[in-house]
Amino acid sequence: MPGTSERVRRAVVAHVQTWRPYTTCYPILLGLAGAVWAGGSGAGTLLIAAAAPALGWLSGHYLGDWMDRGLDAIAKPQRPIPSGRLSADAALTSGIVCAAASAVLAVGANWRILPLFLLAMAGIVGYSRVFKKRGLSGNVARGVLTALAIVIGGMVVRPLPPWTLLPVAAGFLLHDASTNLVGTVRDVDGDRAGGYRSVPVRRGARHAVRLALGLYTGGLALLVSATAGAPGDPAGYGAFLGLAAVIGAIAFVPLLRSGTEIDARSALRAHEVLVAERLVLAAAVSAGGQGPGTAAAVVVPVLLFSLVTQKLMRSGHEFPPEPAAFLRKDSVA
Repeated sequence: MPGTSERVRRAVVAHVQTWRPYTTCYPILLGLAGAVWAGGSGAGTLLIAAAAPALGWLSGHYLGDWMDRGLDAIAKPQRPIPSGRLSADAALTSGIVCAAASAVLAVGANWRILPLFLLAMAGIVGYSRVFKKRGLSGNVARGVLTALAIVIGGMVVRPLPPWTLLPVAAGFLLHDASTNLVGTVRDVDGDRAGGYRSVPVRRGARHAVRLALGLYTGGLALLVSATAGAPGDPAGYGAFLGLAAVIGAIAFVPLLRSGTEIDARSALRAHEVLVAERLVLAAAVSAGGQGPGTAAAVVVPVLLFSLVTQKLMRSGHEFPPEPAAFLRKDSVA
């Protein structure tokens, strides 16, 4: 029996793995981006704009893993809940606490955020319970949550978001639908075994990648269309968009060259690149509000943190460990 200190350590590690630190930076930057675009500058305001989406994001991870625990038991048994390192009750409670804390911060800053917050929570539940197993609607639902994070960040600063923020939010909606779709290419075997009818399960990985590229291109076009509305530095905004587009190409080109068969590891690598790319994309919005220098000062350490934590944690979270050689059927006696 492990001692108390060991049980505490395992519980802490299980919670941190559920947080996926390499993605948690993203909602922080989204909230900041929306706030800065809306003219926010005070430390307290920006802290709320960053913390409210981040707590909502963590709530989504906890609640999503709680609702997906049956699928994960089939496809990803090493994850905290199916492995027994995090109880289902603890995940559900943690998700509710994070959601409540997010609501207090967001609605306390602006009561008009309440309908959007409720929509976001409905989206979290709907994504895992309904849409995720039905293909493209799940990818779009995931993009809606990102768009709401940006709009809520803007509404922490203003009673209503500036109109110029809406094409930015729409661009991120398409972008994250694309990123989420690439993630489903990684999960084909598990989704098929669990009865999930994702796009690559139904139409094949090649079709899914092409559709993801179309969504990505459409999202980038919407973001480019918002350049004139950048409140502070349109040139800085455009420069960061260009950098993000280059990184996006690095993610998609290998997938497009893979032919009809795209293995899960290649899809994971592409998704890892897109996880980094979207941080640069969020920084573009901040650059449009306060200039590229401020945006770079924020995104560079965040990007390094995300890359390092992805390297350390991502593969083990997504793929079960390889069986030992002596347990493999094809091992040599």
